[in-house]
Amino acid sequence: MKYDFDTPINRYGTESLKYSPEERGRPADVLPMWVADMDFRVAPAITSAILKRAEHPVYGYTESTAPYADVLQQWFMRRHNWHIKPDWLVKTFGVVNALHIAVRAFTEPGDGVLIQRPVYYPFSEATEMQGRRIVNSPLILTNGRYEIDFDDLETKAADAKMLILCNPHNPVGRSWTRDELMRIAEICKRHNLTVISDEIHQDFVYPGNTHTVFASLSPETADFTVTCTSASKSFNIAGLTTSNIFISDPKLRRRFQYEYNAMGLSQINAMGLEATRAAYSGGDDWLDEVRAYILNNIHFAREYLRVNMPELKLVVPEATYLLWTDFRAWNVPQDKLDRALVQEARLWLDGGTMFGPEGEGFQRFNAACPKSMLADALERVKNIRGRYYSE
Repeated sequence: MKYDFDTPINRYGTESLKYSPEERGRPADVLPMWVADMDFRVAPAITSAILKRAEHPVYGYTESTAPYADVLQQWFMRRHNWHIKPDWLVKTFGVVNALHIAVRAFTEPGDGVLIQRPVYYPFSEATEMQGRRIVNSPLILTNGRYEIDFDDLETKAADAKMLILCNPHNPVGRSWTRDELMRIAEICKRHNLTVISDEIHQDFVYPGNTHTVFASLSPETADFTVTCTSASKSFNIAGLTTSNIFISDPKLRRRFQYEYNAMGLSQINAMGLEATRAAYSGGDDWLDEVRAYILNNIHFAREYLRVNMPELKLVVPEATYLLWTDFRAWNVPQDKLDRALVQEARLWLDGGTMFGPEGEGFQRFNAACPKSMLADALERVKNIRGRYYSE
């Protein structure tokens, strides 16, 4: 490989959210494998672009220009066969920020917002914190793979004004097929739902699967869709808080932009723009290599569990760098399992119920790390296994 993903990087003392265990009530020696950022050096093109920008002595208000939109156009056509137009773009301070804006823009207090649990917990937070109702259509785990209950989704859609779609899905790792997305689109059209499609993990889809941008299904689908994207997950630049939201319908875009402005938001930070432009114009080979490295980590974790802890079932991801792992064979309540992993294994994961009650008995590992770190995490689980499971 051209890039070194094996060498661990010391992130302590950098005010890293991931590496601040004591501030979040965890022991200082816990191994952080929770929040979804990568433990790899960013692509050299990003570092070079930021250093070059930093040499300029003024860091004033910054706004993107036509070359930024050109880079985005080229990226989405090259990587996802999706043609965007510059006037569709609204930049926000992250996809979670965009979720809150969208809920405020397209629903009223008390309206139902449809989600598919277990799912990324900010979907629930953005709904409830804005005074809306969660309408849940749970995914179904069948033979180690999650599927959509379309009959239930149809029923629940009648009680909602919006669907927040996770495409690809975090934490269960599904890369929804075109046919599945078409069925979702048909349901949303029948019930006049606005779709907020969180596609932040779109660049981590593994061989045998294809990412389909929901809005690309048809012009009619695009008319009721807000597509949320960012280079943050793909290139490990979440701390630069820059996301690109695409809304082709002018009325939806005006409503979104109005709510954005009403929240007192304006220009994105200068370094976030530089990093995104550099990632999308000079990061292809780095991304291809990091994705291959993570896929090897996924294979390693699957084999490790098969040999050493076969009762723990990995829901093998078709996409994302997250390992949704079924601990239900240990027959341990979620709170006790969470405590055991932190206090006994000294391992910090995301407990399944963070993603909804349907996550009871699961844990989410972050596999975007050196293989040695992943091996350490799995070994820590193995070391406490005998206290909770007997064959």
